[in-house]
Amino acid sequence: MTTSTRFIHTSDWQLGMTRAFLHPEATARFAQARIDAITALGQLATEHDAEFIVVAGDVFESNQLSRQTLMRTLNALGTLPVPVFLLPGNHDPLDGASIFATREFSEADDHIFVIQDRSPIRLPGRTDVEIAGAPWRTKHPSSDLCAELASELEPATGVLRVAIAHGQVNTLSPDETRPEIIDLSNAEQAITANKFHYLALGDRHSVTQVGTSGRIWYSGAPVATAFDEVDPNKALLVELTDQGECQVQQLNVGHWSFIAEARNMNGADDLNQFEQWLNELPDKERTAVKVSFEGSINLATAAALDVLMETQAELFASLKWRERTSDLVIVPDELDQDSVSLSGYAREAWNELLQTASTGDRTAQDALRLFYRLSGRENG
Repeated sequence: MTTSTRFIHTSDWQLGMTRAFLHPEATARFAQARIDAITALGQLATEHDAEFIVVAGDVFESNQLSRQTLMRTLNALGTLPVPVFLLPGNHDPLDGASIFATREFSEADDHIFVIQDRSPIRLPGRTDVEIAGAPWRTKHPSSDLCAELASELEPATGVLRVAIAHGQVNTLSPDETRPEIIDLSNAEQAITANKFHYLALGDRHSVTQVGTSGRIWYSGAPVATAFDEVDPNKALLVELTDQGECQVQQLNVGHWSFIAEARNMNGADDLNQFEQWLNELPDKERTAVKVSFEGSINLATAAALDVLMETQAELFASLKWRERTSDLVIVPDELDQDSVSLSGYAREAWNELLQTASTGDRTAQDALRLFYRLSGRENG
């Protein structure tokens, strides 16, 4: 008779995370979305007949969070229809200030398991399924915790065993100065030696399969957190059998987007295309955009771009001009000159700024843009 189990692999919830670039009201929605992801994972577990959920590290953003965040988290965890196994990671290690050592966690529901050591835990109601994890006890471990877990485990005889670890593997982050880096070849040898049948990894916020066994995966974050993530908003549905089968399916969880955009801007046509692109982006209230510009435009186009950015920023969770990576030159032309009606000291200041801006001085160019806009408002 075939033994099998199906579970959800997730990680990097980082509950309590904030993002300074979000609007204040968007910050609240972002925090709520991260709590809502817990409920969504429970619904996915029911929908796909998953027996349990493993969280491969960084449940919380840190060990110093408000009690409100803790209580809201425990409330959401309490609604899960299946057991959930939480692995402390580098953000929330099992140190002296561990959030997992609080009274609130000690009184949590029985189906909420905090992995506090490397001893295998039997899945409630099953004698043939085990979960074994490598919890972080400090933000800076002095060894490969996954390798230590594998070395302590006996071969999984008569049971299906899921291992959970947190951190980067050496094939993705080959840094010999970091002792906590996970040796991927060692992990795959542990699978070959029947120490565990699947390794659930956390720390990488994009869904990523590593190695050649098909049994070592990063689940990615259930809600997007940064602009460099490739495939966030996901969790993994994993099915194992004692016949050597391992099937992994990606599931959609979150709905936030972080977009880094680069645009050429050389006139009104480019501006119109950019405006159309912004208009067509869905779910603006759950979308953060940072954009860099490259090109050369006159003051009229620059002023229109400023207005567009300010107006659209009210619709998005965040819309920022990425000045550090922009190379947009403002070159005033005759039409700009004809558009402003200045005299006396204002005209003298305008002419001085024009001369300085023509040398490539960014401060003068910015001043001209503001001058142009203010003059346009007065004339309007």
